[in-house]
Amino acid sequence: MQNKVFNRNVLDTDRVGRLLVKLSVPMFLGSIAQVIYSIVDTIFIGHYVGPLGMAGISIAFPLQMFAQGIGMMVGIGGGSLISRLIGAGDNHRAERALGNSLSLSIFFSLILTGAVLPFIHFWITLIGATENVLPYARDYLSITYAGVVFNITGAVLLTLIRSEGNTRVAMISMITQAILNVLLDWLFIAGLQMGIKGAALATLIAQAASMVYALSFYITKSGYLKVRIANFSPDIKILKSIFAIGISQFAQTVATSIAALLLVNRMAMYGSDTSLAAFGILQRVMWFAMVPGQVLGQAMQPILGFNYGAKRYKLALKILNFTFLYSTVFSILTFIILFFFPELLLGIFTGDETLINAAANAARIIFITMPLFGFFNVGQMVFPSIGKAVESFIIAIARPLLFIIPLTVILPLFYGLNGVWISFPGADVFTFFLTFIMLLPLYRNLRKEASLQSSPAAVIK
Repeated sequence: MQNKVFNRNVLDTDRVGRLLVKLSVPMFLGSIAQVIYSIVDTIFIGHYVGPLGMAGISIAFPLQMFAQGIGMMVGIGGGSLISRLIGAGDNHRAERALGNSLSLSIFFSLILTGAVLPFIHFWITLIGATENVLPYARDYLSITYAGVVFNITGAVLLTLIRSEGNTRVAMISMITQAILNVLLDWLFIAGLQMGIKGAALATLIAQAASMVYALSFYITKSGYLKVRIANFSPDIKILKSIFAIGISQFAQTVATSIAALLLVNRMAMYGSDTSLAAFGILQRVMWFAMVPGQVLGQAMQPILGFNYGAKRYKLALKILNFTFLYSTVFSILTFIILFFFPELLLGIFTGDETLINAAANAARIIFITMPLFGFFNVGQMVFPSIGKAVESFIIAIARPLLFIIPLTVILPLFYGLNGVWISFPGADVFTFFLTFIMLLPLYRNLRKEASLQSSPAAVIK
């Protein structure tokens, strides 16, 4: 065992409300930067490439989500384990989990590259690319997937960094990626007239830069934990723990990718290339809408995992209550903007009035259940934080697999294209109630444990 002395971790505090804000602010700034870069990226494509370029990135979306799912699987699985190990005081094993998480991310990146890159035409045709859209989707994916290792490993690193309570480094990495991507978009798309290939190349370079910066955090003396080559060798017990929690995130992304594939397919069937372009814009708007809940949930995860691992159940309850309250307030505020004034955002992406009107009509349907977003976005992050594998799996796959896919198949039969849009709020309602029901036993157990710890007998003991 190494003789490294570990200082007190930032997560080790009773002021969990203040810590939640402290971790959330850098993450919020980083996430907003990511959303802005995604919006600007879409603006460049919309204005310099056109609606077919927008449709092309819609086709690419399911495969991009699959890569993100790999990163989420390894990152959340490893991050949850690291937070709980730090809370339990086992820092050396936490470093072992860090090394195994990174080796997994590289391994899966290589597998995914080999499975997708040589067969891009097959995949985008399967998703539903029309003859007009196919060249744009192919050009975009052939470049971004050539560097998918940067995307996956970078995402894993950011999640692991946050798991030890450092959101500032994650923020800097995300902002750096966003700024670089915007500058390269301007150079490649507007300046060099590279079209959709320029957008893909800008994304690839920015992801590589972000990954290198995040990796430097662990290689230098900045991190609470360190990357050590010896820890890259597989540890079966750690790998099982990572997969037990991470597999739910992977299953969610696979199910979401299938749902997205089906959504795109149904849009092509019941709508047009304009519908696909509208979906491409609304994906970006939806990312913005989900930022508050996701940021608060991600900031909650290391705090909840640490206190649960340290058996400080009263503080675990406290951080849950804070997070659910704040996320719901932000969701209501976001709903007011997106439901009543969608044209203000949509006009930024394109000057095509037909496309703006189509996207605005869809937005008012999709975002009708926006006030529920914060609750179930945070709710699905609770169980991975405390190592509950079965609950994590159920809540992860429910929305895409049990709700969105059936609704996307059934509703368009009666309502056409509007049925595709209605599947979103329908799935949100079902997901909200499922999340609420699944959280009730956890709350009861945490209250019981907290009460036992506060009893006179527990204090004497």
